[in-house]
Amino acid sequence: MSTVATSESTPPVGHQGGRVDIAERPAIAVSGWFGVAVVAASAWGAWYAARHDPGLLWLPIVVMALVATSLVIVAPGQTSVIQFFGNYLGSVRRAGFWWVLPLTLHRRVSVRVRNFETNRLKVNDANGNPVEIAAIVVWQVADTAKATYAVENYRDFVSTQAEAALRHVANSHPYDEYEDESTLSLRGSTDAVAAELAHEVAERVAIAGVEIVEVRISHLAYAQEIAQAMLRRQQANAVVAARSRIVEGAVGMVELALDRLAANEVVELDEERKASMVSNLLVVLCGDQPPSPVVNAGSLYT
Repeated sequence: MSTVATSESTPPVGHQGGRVDIAERPAIAVSGWFGVAVVAASAWGAWYAARHDPGLLWLPIVVMALVATSLVIVAPGQTSVIQFFGNYLGSVRRAGFWWVLPLTLHRRVSVRVRNFETNRLKVNDANGNPVEIAAIVVWQVADTAKATYAVENYRDFVSTQAEAALRHVANSHPYDEYEDESTLSLRGSTDAVAAELAHEVAERVAIAGVEIVEVRISHLAYAQEIAQAMLRRQQANAVVAARSRIVEGAVGMVELALDRLAANEVVELDEERKASMVSNLLVVLCGDQPPSPVVNAGSLYT
């Protein structure tokens, strides 16, 4: 799922500075083979001038040099950002061989999909428990002008902002839900947390003209200093949940047994005998070990 930030109006904090207000636009470019033809014509003109009028030899040489340096090759998945004496003229996105304005600087910017894994960060979850977390971020450049001019280095910018967003999201959710199952937890609601993380990273890197394709949590664990204690807590919760399920099933089976005995009139039980039967059935159904039956040779009242 591709996630694009929709808000870029966050004002600067602490000063009256401004951001680079620029957006990508197509550059004027023609087929590079026309430039090759001009270079060939200039080479012929230089040869002709050298033989007939050496004083004009500089003109075809200058033309040939200007045209040759303005030829640009754009590979698939690459773009060329064109700058003319400090002014942004546009970007060439179409792959091929192109002739652009002479005396311009060409900067290649890749628009291929990239991915990286953040460092394993040690942060505190919403409950204050230290956890280790890392994420894989899939991204690509959507606006080559912003990626080139709005930030110093868009690769470092994306990496740093992704880790900052990961810390913030990890601080906002507990590692696991214990009382309220509706709470989004890092372990129990991984997809929802990853979607929230993708939106936050996208908002942070939109200023650099970067689009977030996907974010997935790649590592999640308690920090080593509390891992054993939390493991025991999880085991205790699992035991309690299992016991609750066993007791629920056992009570249902006891109710079914009493109802069947009464409906079929197998035996008539008073309240004391029913209590004894319920006690014995619950011991058999809820016990960890196989029961050892005791044969009562007398009656229940002796």
